[in-house]
Amino acid sequence: MKKILFTTFTAICISIIIPCKVYALDITLGATTWYALSELYYTQDKSTPGIINNSLVKSDPAFLYGPTLAVRFSNDFNITFVYLYGRFETEKDKGSIEKSKPKFSRVDSDLALNYRLGDYFKVFAGIKYLSYGITPAMTDISTFEINKTVDIHTSYGPGVGLSATVPLIGNLFALGTVSGLYLWGSHGVDITDMTIGSPPYPQRHVNLKYNEYGINTTLSLAYYIAPASTVISLGGRFQYLKSDYKKNAIYLDSIEFTSYGATLTATYTFSI
Repeated sequence: MKKILFTTFTAICISIIIPCKVYALDITLGATTWYALSELYYTQDKSTPGIINNSLVKSDPAFLYGPTLAVRFSNDFNITFVYLYGRFETEKDKGSIEKSKPKFSRVDSDLALNYRLGDYFKVFAGIKYLSYGITPAMTDISTFEINKTVDIHTSYGPGVGLSATVPLIGNLFALGTVSGLYLWGSHGVDITDMTIGSPPYPQRHVNLKYNEYGINTTLSLAYYIAPASTVISLGGRFQYLKSDYKKNAIYLDSIEFTSYGATLTATYTFSI
């Protein structure tokens, strides 16, 4: 599915770019950062034996950072790419014997094709890739033992949205985006099942699959420095995702993942 999505999206982009090859390309390169806080809320099946129902895991604020790229190849179309990477530290699980806080990395990446609607608005569609660590939901140690402190939760899929650029005063303008996401993903868990037999208890690796959906919004103020062909923007970003495990659940039914914080971006534009 991942290869099919990427191949289809690439083919669409190429089919649009080729007829526009007589136009000069405007290239925008830059760097962006997101100072984010995140919360994971687990919903667990009350009928599952040994499971502590519903728990909230918060992370300390951390920086995600990375490059941003935009290529405008006609008056109406451009392609944008953003890649963010950061490392988070979560609160220690109250049911864990570990003394240190679990740490994990996170990747948040977007590739999108944008189409201009008039002077202020654009619609866009593309592919999103997410990868982040999750602290496993707490369990009753008399029944199950989760052998990993942090699992890697990976998702990918399509997203569509709307963006706006509104002039304010002089070279100051407002930027905003809102998008919806529908992703597929999985993560693996090593489980020791203490309900079967006696020690040593059997261990098994379970690959949990899920559907993930949510929204992503940004709002910022940007200033264009004309002599340097540079834009500096400062604002905020909010992201909400829900992972629905349905019948794939082993020790949880769903995870709600919320991230929010301040953003800062600097970009430089030139033509070739």
